[in-house]
Amino acid sequence: MMGAERPSYGDRMPKRFRLTRRFPVAMTEDGYRRLKRFAAEAGLDEGEALSFLFENFDSITDDDNLAHRLRLFNAGLDDRKR
Repeated sequence: MMGAERPSYGDRMPKRFRLTRRFPVAMTEDGYRRLKRFAAEAGLDEGEALSFLFENFDSITDDDNLAHRLRLFNAGLDDRKR
């Protein structure tokens, strides 16, 4: 096409977003509902939302709060499995 301008990406093309790994995941109903809500609010599907969360894990979590919440989750895990 003559006259059509291509977007400028400097010296490289933008990295394509590809979901390259698939794995079976078991989640609690509460966790899955929260994932779906987060994904919908962010305009993502569930796989994209999980990728975002884990790619940015260190910058979106508070170390102290994470450790506390993990202890609480682990403390109740056996009871939740029954």
